[in-house]
Amino acid sequence: MDASSSQSSQPQPTFAELYTPKFVTVLREGYSLDVLRADVAAGLTVAIVALPLSMAIAIASGTTPDRGLYAAIFGGFLVSLLGGSRFQIGGPAGAFIVLVAASMARHGIDGVLLATMIAGLILVAAGFLRLGTYIKFIPYPVTVGFTAGIAVIIFASQIRDLLGLTLAGQEPGELIPKLETLGRAIGTTNVAAVAISVATIAIISGLRKLRPTWPGMLIAVVVTGVAAALLALPVETIGTRFGGIPQSFPAPSLPVITLAKIQAVLPDAMAFALLGAIESLLSAVVADGMTGRRHRSNSELVAQGFANIGSAVFGGICVTGTIARTATNVRAGARGPVAGMLHSVFLLAFMLLAAPLASYIPLATLAGVLAVVAWNMAEKHEFATLIRSSWGDAVVLLATFLLTVFRDLTEGIVVGFALGALLFIHRMSQITGIDTYAPLTVDDKADRSNGDRERYDPALAADRDIMVYRISGAFFFGAVAAVASVLDRLSGYKALVIDFKAVPLLDSTAANAIAQIAAKARRQGVRVFITGASPGVRRTLLSYGARPPQAKYRSDIASAVSEIKRLTAPGGA
Repeated sequence: MDASSSQSSQPQPTFAELYTPKFVTVLREGYSLDVLRADVAAGLTVAIVALPLSMAIAIASGTTPDRGLYAAIFGGFLVSLLGGSRFQIGGPAGAFIVLVAASMARHGIDGVLLATMIAGLILVAAGFLRLGTYIKFIPYPVTVGFTAGIAVIIFASQIRDLLGLTLAGQEPGELIPKLETLGRAIGTTNVAAVAISVATIAIISGLRKLRPTWPGMLIAVVVTGVAAALLALPVETIGTRFGGIPQSFPAPSLPVITLAKIQAVLPDAMAFALLGAIESLLSAVVADGMTGRRHRSNSELVAQGFANIGSAVFGGICVTGTIARTATNVRAGARGPVAGMLHSVFLLAFMLLAAPLASYIPLATLAGVLAVVAWNMAEKHEFATLIRSSWGDAVVLLATFLLTVFRDLTEGIVVGFALGALLFIHRMSQITGIDTYAPLTVDDKADRSNGDRERYDPALAADRDIMVYRISGAFFFGAVAAVASVLDRLSGYKALVIDFKAVPLLDSTAANAIAQIAAKARRQGVRVFITGASPGVRRTLLSYGARPPQAKYRSDIASAVSEIKRLTAPGGA
């Protein structure tokens, strides 16, 4: 029986099965006290990471810090409760800073909340129309280009607080006028603010190298906040600029809704929805690769939609899946969505119990946190690699980057996607054929039809010595950025296993990315094993440099892990 006939013999999943939240699936599997303990620990770990980020992102977006906390608490809870991914962590994301700040300048906070609600409705509709399978196919140069562009804009938006500048008027939103205004105010530089921001960056960077498991951002916030208070440094704080954050959450309410207002904010809502869909599904792909599970993309979009509606009703800004916090959740040993829900509960507890302490946090500290975020977002190595790899990738990358920085994020994505699609068509026309048993895309499945897979083993995902990552579907375009962002973090691991069993083909960008990761791993003393690769995929990987001794090829994950255990055991070769 061929693949098509065997697939047609499978019972088609019902509507309810396709949109059943993973939270329900996990409860049906049985939820023990030991699993709850693991989720509590993971949720607390993620909350510690999310706390300073949520406030910093909200401030950089032109709103008050409590708006970021509301988004992480209410929006993040709904993402985990209703989502199609077991491990997704929702909340405000750095990628939204540019869009929210522009919308805030045009329409005020009521306009931002209304745009967030409309974006939520668009995401719900996209999920029910089953568009999630295709949103993930964003060209890799486009994701690198708009991410690097966002990083530049985020850093530029923090220069004022990094240097403690005093401006005579409003800070412009456009990059060139902004830099001109900041340049004229350079004489008002506050030495104390510079010291605080430099100390923040140094603490985060130092701990990342020396103690990677410690919450560097939170430690930097606490240390610099205490130092500024004890030394009475003349720097702006959350308290002096915003009056602190409330020690309670607001009652649910709707923003002002009129037809004219809807028409005015609709372009912003479309941009919020597009970026939210891309970010959340890339984040879910990352979680899949780290755990071996499979998210349901359309169910995830519906959850993201309701999360944005819920966030706006409680006064929060845009919500999406966050790659760094989701990866932290998996690494901390999370077993399911309860960890994400608890992360929101812990953030709520902080706001209710410790809100007055936030008044002492210097704005230079939060600017330092976002400067680190921008540096990490920039994907400098990938940018340089794409510039060198081919003229086509370079054109797509530069067009997206320059349009994002100097024009508009949405325009950059649309133009970049169009150019990337043309480039992809050209490359695919050069491929003579692929194996018929492996589809290019993987449709959502009901959980009952996934019984052929083994029960989730958190030991592999949380193993401190071995990182195991599985890739599914055609490996090209947007998935490369998400995969590379995780596989590039090799510190502390002895071996990396990348499974290609479910990959029917990959393009030059994907193969080059794997080769670069393998080369970096070898320099760091990390063994790399590639498993399950078909002959065609293996040939492409070898041609782009993913070959021994940088990478070894094995038939499956089990044999690779067994060999790694033997080699790394005391007395092993």
